[in-house]
Amino acid sequence: MADHIIALDQGTTSTRAIIFDREGRIVASAQREHRQHFPKPGWVEHDALEIWRNARNCLGLVLADAQLSPADIAAVGITNQRETTILWDRATGRPLHRAIVWQDVRTQDLVDRMAEDGGIDRFRDRTGLPLNTYFSATKIAWLLDHIPDARARAEAGDLCVGTVDSWLTWQLTGGVDGGVHITDVTNASRSSLMRLDTCEWDPEILEAFGIPPACLPEIRSSSEVYGRCTGRSPVPGVPVAGILGDQQAAQFGQTAFERGEAKNTYGTGAFLVYGTGTEPVRSDHGLLTTVAYRLGDGPTHYALEGSIAVTGSLVQWLRDNLGIISTSAEVEQLAATVEDNGGCYIVPAFSGLYAPWWRPDARGVIVGLTGYINRGHIARAALEAAAYQTCDVLDACNANVPEPLEELRVDGGMTVNDALMQLQADLLNVPVVRPEITETTAVGAAYAAGLAVGFWSGLEELREIWREDRRFEPSMDAAERERLLAGWRRAVTRSFDLA
Repeated sequence: MADHIIALDQGTTSTRAIIFDREGRIVASAQREHRQHFPKPGWVEHDALEIWRNARNCLGLVLADAQLSPADIAAVGITNQRETTILWDRATGRPLHRAIVWQDVRTQDLVDRMAEDGGIDRFRDRTGLPLNTYFSATKIAWLLDHIPDARARAEAGDLCVGTVDSWLTWQLTGGVDGGVHITDVTNASRSSLMRLDTCEWDPEILEAFGIPPACLPEIRSSSEVYGRCTGRSPVPGVPVAGILGDQQAAQFGQTAFERGEAKNTYGTGAFLVYGTGTEPVRSDHGLLTTVAYRLGDGPTHYALEGSIAVTGSLVQWLRDNLGIISTSAEVEQLAATVEDNGGCYIVPAFSGLYAPWWRPDARGVIVGLTGYINRGHIARAALEAAAYQTCDVLDACNANVPEPLEELRVDGGMTVNDALMQLQADLLNVPVVRPEITETTAVGAAYAAGLAVGFWSGLEELREIWREDRRFEPSMDAAERERLLAGWRRAVTRSFDLA
């Protein structure tokens, strides 16, 4: 009997396969890192074939570890790093170029040219997104512009383009032998090419970017059977039945299904997703309007999102570039050697600031340095930067919706730091809730796939199996909260106009 679900979690630095049981508990997991390629300053690339090999290997390894067979698996769900873009040959399955990663900023010139007619908000009313290198439209256009004959071949239908979910689904369901070329509404909503109201590709925007519709995947819901895995994978016959972009998957895995419910994921960057129900809310405070999920033929649910470029990667920078810690885990111990930040703030605008500022001209700064500041203060300021940036985003959310947030559900690697989570609760002045299973992107993908095949009965059952680990209640004095936030906001302005 098929009593398990596999989530394939393809992230920025690694690929994981995780098996869940009916109670939503982890049975086994396998993980493989992939290489990061930096061919030029500001360019970030991945090898799409390496990602596929790692995905296939992880599926085999996790089955072996759990001592299960494909017959024990009810469905596969996929969650993926969003916006990362792959162009491949439909006949050979070979990518024409390494994948261009979401962090890549090579397309800024194209963004500037497109913004000459209507500004960066040229298509925002339709797509919910400003023109920015972050989203996949400019990456697709760059590939078609810089690979010989690519646009003509794309127009002829010889090429496929898509985000990582499309690539993995195509491979799992047959590849060159009938692979299904699809994406889900959450990933499509991150392209700058999909209309939020219809969840279809916008012909006028496609023409503006010079992208032939023949190369694009079909847009489907987040939870339905798209096709079945073939013998190319270790799980032949198992349906691929759920796809969610990583941040929407985390929101779904936190069972934050309804309007006014939100989660924040602290990883390489941080991503706060705030549900707005079945009507898209346009932000005038620097947030993105995006699709949260759609289940089968049901209504589309929307969200506001605040994307923060640098949180956990700032800790890695302290380790790898400054050498003040030898492992990332040491940052909490070092930060605990001081009582406060000593007036020191770090604004990690390494490649500009994302929400709610959207300042590509910003660069990282450390402010408030005096002879008193030591390594502990720097470590504490690095951790605090994640909490301050989250406050900026949530302030923007509260300014756009009538219901202020009542609690924030959190996940991701940095949430193991109790001191940081308490600071986050204090600065937001709302409870911060950490789940028992913090791998919520994988949980969300499993939930979506399980719903599609009847493994779970509905959203209420998912709420029942979600389990809280710890709740952090705010305890900071209001005057101290405002003093710290005012210092942060002054520091942010010092990062502007430095590029």
